[in-house]
Amino acid sequence: MSTSTKPFSPAPFKPPFWLTNPHLQSILPKFFAPKAPTYRREVEKDSLDESDIAYDFYDAHPIEHSENGELEQTPLIVLFHGMEGSSDSHYARALAYQMHAQGWHFVVAHFRSCGGIPASGRVFYNAGDTGEVHYMLQNLSEKYANIYAVGVSLGGNALAKYMGEYEDKVLCKGAVVISAPVDMSSAALSMHSFLSHRIYTPYLLNPIIKKALANDITQEEIDSIKAVNRISDFDDIFTAPRHGYRSNNHYYQASSALPYLIKVTKPLLLISAKDDPFIGFTATPNDVSDSVTILDTEHGGHIGYLRYRSYKGRAKNNTNGKSSKFDINWIPETVSAYFNWIGVESRKK
Repeated sequence: MSTSTKPFSPAPFKPPFWLTNPHLQSILPKFFAPKAPTYRREVEKDSLDESDIAYDFYDAHPIEHSENGELEQTPLIVLFHGMEGSSDSHYARALAYQMHAQGWHFVVAHFRSCGGIPASGRVFYNAGDTGEVHYMLQNLSEKYANIYAVGVSLGGNALAKYMGEYEDKVLCKGAVVISAPVDMSSAALSMHSFLSHRIYTPYLLNPIIKKALANDITQEEIDSIKAVNRISDFDDIFTAPRHGYRSNNHYYQASSALPYLIKVTKPLLLISAKDDPFIGFTATPNDVSDSVTILDTEHGGHIGYLRYRSYKGRAKNNTNGKSSKFDINWIPETVSAYFNWIGVESRKK
């Protein structure tokens, strides 16, 4: 699986004690993200030929058109974002710059209704839609020879499920999954807790409801959706029936990646924080195949991993000889370290 005989051992995540609160870790990173790079956008139809899908590229170098059908050899890192995420999400920006610094191409493959393009078909965001993941990777594999993937939150669940469901037929050579609710039923219960419901549900639910109401839906659906105040209720009323599931329980059970992790055959790293307020049960070593590496950290929240670093040396307008800064680069650095570990060569200039 790896070019190294040693276990994967990245730099530990050790925030200062005053930054270990999981809610601070989950909320603050967006305020310390770098500005978005200048993406190159391509728009294609989804796997059902219904909705337009945006692919936002941050190229390591210009892609030359090949007359003889030769594929681009520089590695391409594909990001599958979380619910209501996009290429503008804090983690997407940070990953884009880190992958670019490694000399690799980077692209955010948006799910339906995301990236500023409304869904025009019946189906929306489905955390278990591995067919859509496979289709996106098929599109990209027509131009790129060496594809690796990163999945975050619900996008991470979809990617992890894909890795196990498709086994040797997966179109990426390795993957990293971050803060993924691989057991969606327990994740839904976590979101029902008082703090999670009060802090996060409005932030996540309101945009989803707005998108649903803008779609071609019945008056009965409109009335039901307007009365929703929990994500699980929305899934029961809208997500499940729209995607062919009997209920939210059926959707969570059928879409969870956890039962598929034992069948993964390509290198996969699962990163999750033990204090994540979202994700519920996580995978244990007995749940996964030998191709899967589990990295559980004590802290980090949900897609957080915010560091506060002090640097020696006198900074401008600083008299104590030190400068300090927050950064969200632990995840991007760990992702690139894992890809290096499984044999992806950096192409730094």
